[in-house]
Parts: sequence; C-alpha cells; structure tokens
Amino acid sequence: MSAIDLLTPGKIDGDVVSAIIQEYGTRGKNAVELVLAGKVKKYRDFFVVQGRKDQYVVEGDFCTCRDYLYRLAKQDGVCYHSLAVKIASATGQYEEVDAWYSDTILQREYGQ
Repeated sequence: MSAIDLLTPGKIDGDVVSAIIQEYGTRGKNAVELVLAGKVKKYRDFFVVQGRKDQYVVEGDFCTCRDYLYRLAKQDGVCYHSLAVKIASATGQYEEVDAWYSDTILQREYGQ
C-alpha cells in the first residue's frame, strides 16, 4: 500500500504528507508543494501540472516532463508531477477547467 492510498478527500494530513515524503523523497515533497500551491488542473481530457519551467500533461504515470521521458519511463518510475496528480485526485484539491486541453494547445501553437 502506498502512502497516497492513505489520503482522504478534502485535506492533506500532516502524517500522510510525512509518509509520502518518506516513500518518495524529494519527489514526494515537490508533489505535495504543487498541490498545496494550487498548480494542478483537471481539464476534460488531461490533468495539467504547472511545474517550475512549464506546464506538463499527466495521464496515469505518464508525464511530458523531461525527467519522466528521458529517465523515469525506462525505470518504471514516477515523476513529481504524476505524484501531484495522484495526491490531487485523492484529495479533490485541483482546479477543474471546463475545456479540452488539446484545444488550448492548438490555440497556443496555431492560433486556432
């Protein structure tokens, strides 16, 4: 059982945060900080996390960040953006956006 399984809707308990950090180290700490800072959004099609340098699309354990794409995917690892989505999903602490993120990408890239 993962420490994330101990989370309950509506709050992030200090003891559970300690367990997450113990289990995932710095990635766990960074994930909790993202959730508490309100940087996790749930679009109709994807979760999107605002990281330090960019926004990252997260679906399950997959993330578009470089850490996941170039290192963790090969090791079946999980980045802190994906952990943030798991925490946000378990607690309900995310911003819901009534739009398709794929439309946002098209608008940004092609002005459509």
